[in-house]
Amino acid sequence: MGNFRTQVGIAAILASIGASSVKGADIYNESPPDAALVPNERVVSAFVAAGAGFAPEYEGSDKYKVVPFAFANLKWQGVELQLRGLQARIDALGDSAWDIGPVVKYRGKRDDDVDGPVRRLDEIDAAVEVGGFIGYKFGGDETGQGEIGLEASLLRDVADAHDGFVAIAQLSYAALKWGPLYANVDAQTTYASKEFNRTYFGVTQSGSVASGLRAYRPGAGFKDVSAGLTVGYQINERWGVLGRASVTRYVGDAADSPIVKDGSETAGLFGLAVSYRY
Repeated sequence: MGNFRTQVGIAAILASIGASSVKGADIYNESPPDAALVPNERVVSAFVAAGAGFAPEYEGSDKYKVVPFAFANLKWQGVELQLRGLQARIDALGDSAWDIGPVVKYRGKRDDDVDGPVRRLDEIDAAVEVGGFIGYKFGGDETGQGEIGLEASLLRDVADAHDGFVAIAQLSYAALKWGPLYANVDAQTTYASKEFNRTYFGVTQSGSVASGLRAYRPGAGFKDVSAGLTVGYQINERWGVLGRASVTRYVGDAADSPIVKDGSETAGLFGLAVSYRY
């Protein structure tokens, strides 16, 4: 059974952030560090970060594992390709205060290489989720400090893994931009369909017998709330470093799941990466 994824959330950096480890929970709260992207006149520009992090094995787990921690923004003629871990999206209005475009996300399977009774539950196949997002940024000074971002996205599984959908709302704030140092904070919440919740948080009768967890059939509803902090330092025009820490709290039917009760209602993400700007 199962493994992780991101997401991650997220989040203000998050990439290859998840929501979510790489094979299970969303560890990446997807929100790029705009304060780190200094405008230039190039036809093509890029900002890439790669490193390592710690995240739960799956949604609801209290066991952590080392996972890849990376993301990228690639911009060409006002259109921006954004990679957030196992998620890719295109912002068709990259030079505008508005952000809008399609999203594709890969959500890894959960199989029997995790700890605890969850390993004896039915395997969950990998999901491919497609959908779209829309966002708006406003405020801030000439450096970007003080900018507020609002964003909403909707994703639906097209690979028959959970046959459901998730809707995510996010708020971000560029709290600090002081010379080469910047810091962003963000918060988000996720609403999940009953199909999604029953796949990742439910326990069937046969699964209950095999694992010892009580049978559970959750419904639709908000499954989590999270908050994160991203801090970065631009060493020179090209290279920099950044760190990310976020915490997610399961709520509603997800928090009542025996999978979460056996693990943890609170999940964290910690990551460190080296960045390169072109």
